[in-house]
Amino acid sequence: MLNGIGTTEIVVVALVLLLLFGGKKLPELARGMGDSIKEFRKAARSTD
Repeated sequence: MLNGIGTTEIVVVALVLLLLFGGKKLPELARGMGDSIKEFRKAARSTD
Protein backbone atom coordinates (compact mmCIF):
# COMPACT_ATOMS: atom_id res chain seq x y z
CA MET A 1 0.00 0.00 0.00
CA LEU A 2 2.78 2.42 0.88
CA ASN A 3 5.35 1.17 -1.63
CA GLY A 4 6.37 4.59 -2.96
CA ILE A 5 6.32 6.46 0.36
CA GLY A 6 9.51 6.68 2.40
CA THR A 7 10.24 7.81 5.91
CA THR A 8 11.11 11.34 4.82
CA GLU A 9 7.78 11.81 3.07
CA ILE A 10 5.86 10.55 6.10
CA VAL A 11 7.73 12.95 8.38
CA VAL A 12 7.07 15.89 6.04
CA VAL A 13 3.35 15.07 5.86
CA ALA A 14 3.18 14.75 9.66
CA LEU A 15 4.87 18.14 10.11
CA VAL A 16 2.52 19.81 7.63
CA LEU A 17 -0.50 18.33 9.41
CA LEU A 18 0.86 19.51 12.74
CA LEU A 19 1.33 23.03 11.39
CA LEU A 20 -2.10 23.13 9.75
CA PHE A 21 -4.23 21.67 12.52
CA GLY A 22 -2.19 22.05 15.70
CA GLY A 23 -1.42 19.47 18.33
CA LYS A 24 -4.84 19.50 19.97
CA LYS A 25 -6.82 18.68 16.82
CA LEU A 26 -4.63 15.82 15.49
CA PRO A 27 -5.89 13.09 17.86
CA GLU A 28 -9.48 14.04 17.04
CA LEU A 29 -8.77 13.90 13.30
CA ALA A 30 -6.97 10.56 13.60
CA ARG A 31 -9.84 9.09 15.61
CA GLY A 32 -12.35 10.25 13.00
CA MET A 33 -10.26 8.79 10.21
CA GLY A 34 -9.98 5.47 12.05
CA ASP A 35 -13.74 5.34 12.57
CA SER A 36 -14.29 6.06 8.87
CA ILE A 37 -11.94 3.25 7.82
CA LYS A 38 -13.64 0.87 10.26
CA GLU A 39 -17.08 1.72 8.84
CA PHE A 40 -15.81 1.31 5.27
CA ARG A 41 -14.37 -2.15 6.03
CA LYS A 42 -17.57 -3.14 7.82
CA ALA A 43 -19.67 -2.08 4.81
CA ALA A 44 -17.33 -3.85 2.39
CA ARG A 45 -17.57 -7.10 4.38
CA SER A 46 -21.37 -6.96 4.55
CA THR A 47 -21.73 -6.73 0.74
CA ASP A 48 -19.73 -9.93 0.12
